[in-house]
Amino acid sequence: MNSIENVSRRGFLKVGLAAGSFVLAARVIPPPLWADPVADSQPVFNPDLFLAIAPDDTITIIASRSEMGCGSRTGVPLVLADELDADWSRVKIEQAVGDPKYGDQDTDGSHSVRSLFDQMRVTGATARSMLITAAAKEWNVPASECSTEPSLVVHKASGRKLTYGQLAAAAAKVPVPAKESVVLKKRSEWRYIGKDSTLYDLPDIVTGKAQFGMDAKLPGMVYASVEHPPVLGQKVKSYDDSAALKVKGVKQTLTIDSFTPPHAFQPLGGVAVIADNTWAAFQGRQALKVSWDPSPNSVYSSAEFRKTLESVSRQPCKVVRNVGDVDAVFAKGGKIVEAEYYTPHLAHASMEPPVAVAEYRDGKVIAWAPTQGPQAVQATVAKAVGIKPEDVTCHVTLLGGGFGRKSKPDYVAEAAVLSKKLGKPVKVVWSREDDIHFDYFHSVAATYIKAAIGPDGKPTAWLQRSTYPPIASTFDVSAKYALDEMSLGWNNLPYDIPNHRAENGPADAHVRIGWLRSVANIYHAFAIGSFTDELAANAQKDPVEYLLQLIGPPRTVPLQYSKEEEEDGKKYPLETGRWSNVIQLVAEKSGWANRPREKGHAFGIAAHRSFYTYVATVVEVEVDKKGQVQIPNVWTAVDAGTIVSPDNIRNQIEGAAAFGTGLALFGEITVTNGVVDQSNFSDYEVARMPHAPRHTSVYIVESDAPPAGIGEPGLPPFAPALYNAIYAATGKRIRELPLSKTKLT
Repeated sequence: MNSIENVSRRGFLKVGLAAGSFVLAARVIPPPLWADPVADSQPVFNPDLFLAIAPDDTITIIASRSEMGCGSRTGVPLVLADELDADWSRVKIEQAVGDPKYGDQDTDGSHSVRSLFDQMRVTGATARSMLITAAAKEWNVPASECSTEPSLVVHKASGRKLTYGQLAAAAAKVPVPAKESVVLKKRSEWRYIGKDSTLYDLPDIVTGKAQFGMDAKLPGMVYASVEHPPVLGQKVKSYDDSAALKVKGVKQTLTIDSFTPPHAFQPLGGVAVIADNTWAAFQGRQALKVSWDPSPNSVYSSAEFRKTLESVSRQPCKVVRNVGDVDAVFAKGGKIVEAEYYTPHLAHASMEPPVAVAEYRDGKVIAWAPTQGPQAVQATVAKAVGIKPEDVTCHVTLLGGGFGRKSKPDYVAEAAVLSKKLGKPVKVVWSREDDIHFDYFHSVAATYIKAAIGPDGKPTAWLQRSTYPPIASTFDVSAKYALDEMSLGWNNLPYDIPNHRAENGPADAHVRIGWLRSVANIYHAFAIGSFTDELAANAQKDPVEYLLQLIGPPRTVPLQYSKEEEEDGKKYPLETGRWSNVIQLVAEKSGWANRPREKGHAFGIAAHRSFYTYVATVVEVEVDKKGQVQIPNVWTAVDAGTIVSPDNIRNQIEGAAAFGTGLALFGEITVTNGVVDQSNFSDYEVARMPHAPRHTSVYIVESDAPPAGIGEPGLPPFAPALYNAIYAATGKRIRELPLSKTKLT
């Protein structure tokens, strides 16, 4: 626990410079911009970096993770408030600036609650203990005779009560107890954890008061729109800005240097049009004439690259898991089933495109951005303008969606670079076309699966290969294998098969590759979930029955973990009983046994474990005579361990169904000669109302297991469940995404 007892007697804003900054950040653009925070005269109780209690009973909890609809900014503080026994109506949540003292601030990987749950509990319980000690001393009674009610310490024997605010000054003088001595609440005593709760920011969001990145402004700010190189790695050869400068509101143009490989989160480079409003900047940019130097990535065309990936996946690759001897079984002959699956590049396409405000002054940068990683902003901006990371202050606004894109702060670095050149604040705004064209794309992937089938229709051997450009290519130009992504649904098959081998093939990256919601689980779950259904059909067995037979009896599957994964691997073992349980639950709730089995109307099922959460999904489809697909119902069962907010879990699963519909039906980024072909929602479609599931039902398994992830796990099983339903309705087996490439009539 990060104790700041040594500053607990100071005023509220003197918790530290960064703490003062986060208080200011709640107002997004506060005055004064560069002055140190002014100490508040009120005494305040600061038992920990994340918590402050003022004499007026206001409880301030620091949110170190970003809010983009995932609920992190509410869920994590809620855990602290529960252990503190706080009155939630008295809680004020303040957003932390980027600062290593808060620990990991990356809001990705579905790990905010998972990583901070225990820490927040201890923080809240520690403060509660100190408040009880202060009250006991005030009343001259044993602390054991005191208890708490929301924001009150109570001595039931005498009927006396004191509010947390009344005790703040006295509690600040109590020594912070050792972590080992702190008594946590029993589960039965939880007031908020496991109960429905709405997002803290919801009232402001629905009334238009919430501050997103696009809302950030600074006095004297100018606007910038950047013409990026069409092909990754191109540099500006020459440009003509004469027509651009004639556009009303355009002030000047500037170049941004191209990155030095590896590109990481550096700006792409290009020509920036500076104007006094966004519209003028966009119009001026359209009038630019830019010539580009060549790039080796100009040879990249996704259609041809698909053939390369598929060819690699048909050959032996690097082994990432091996059980038994698949080669010996295949050598015996017998019935063999093989299939290949393909998933294209995908774009994040979040509602709010990248945007940032930055001001460079006196060797320091202050920025406002909708970012998933404020410390990444510090590191990236610092490198871009030649200063130290600690001299970059990043205020985190609300995010209009992220899905992983806003973990990469290239757009914030652009604003900082331009501000340094201009000597004034700059707001960089990306258009939707920029967002689609210059994304960190979800990787394209080819997978191959082969199984030897025994007399009972079950596999006796199973071989799987996955080939795709790895995320590691973002940080290492020589990276070709995705070995650190294999735990994302590939080297941890839960099936009870005596012989199994998983492999990973090499692939070069020619566009920026980044993590998108659920990452490699998308193509891995699609391949495994689809192939499993194919084997069920081959065996002429009910898909649910067959799936449960493949998983086998309840057990812990032995897996090998990297050093980085070892601790979580012990905490979150792969338990097949939990996997089977969500399958049985969703089958029951969907009415699987009585499902429609007629042409054009059917159910499909798939199950997957990602981010330590077990999810099973049933999708109902109707396919008309024209081949149009409707999704009347989706049922999903979720076992995410200990639950903080059931309502938020339902939100995430419902969102995953809509997001998954868009990816499964339409999602595809293609590239020709290094240039991305898509540009907007006209050719990179997302699910609209006619296509989205009409109803999504979510069933949450009660569990005492540690909390797992929830923002992403609802997505992976959706596409295979949908495609399996389409097969059941039409008899047509589809092995590539998206569905729009296949005619169902």
